[in-house]
Amino acid sequence: MEKLALSLIFIAISSVTISQTKKDITPMKLESLTPNIMVKNVNKTLDYYTKILGFNIIDTNPESGEFEWGFVMLDHVGIMFQEEKSLKNEYQELKTLNIGGALTLYIRIKNINKLYKKLENKVTIIKPMNTTFYGTNEFAIMDINGFILTFSETPDE
Repeated sequence: MEKLALSLIFIAISSVTISQTKKDITPMKLESLTPNIMVKNVNKTLDYYTKILGFNIIDTNPESGEFEWGFVMLDHVGIMFQEEKSLKNEYQELKTLNIGGALTLYIRIKNINKLYKKLENKVTIIKPMNTTFYGTNEFAIMDINGFILTFSETPDE
């Protein structure tokens, strides 16, 4: 009887462990990625992204005036911008870092030639339209904060 009781306890513990393990191995699902980029002036940045690049303002903080933070979106691409002092107060680890750095944003697009023609005389193009070795058509611009945005389209998609 004692062996049976011990066996049942072992089976119960094992089944709990197995069910917990199954729950633990369920893959996580990432829902989205929206960069929050540190900038000197959120208002000027939002103007650039809306008036030049065609993004729409989704939200700001505060609602009007001098913004500390703003969120823009165009189709499925969203970008947040946060004023330097505000972001450094939120993340103390950023206190000693400067705006900018080795950051590029890679944006997939449909009808890249239309966008290129629209922007070519309005923005700083740092990489003209080209076909890459991996078969995409791309060009890159530098925004008013020094960040690089590469626009890319795979032909015949």
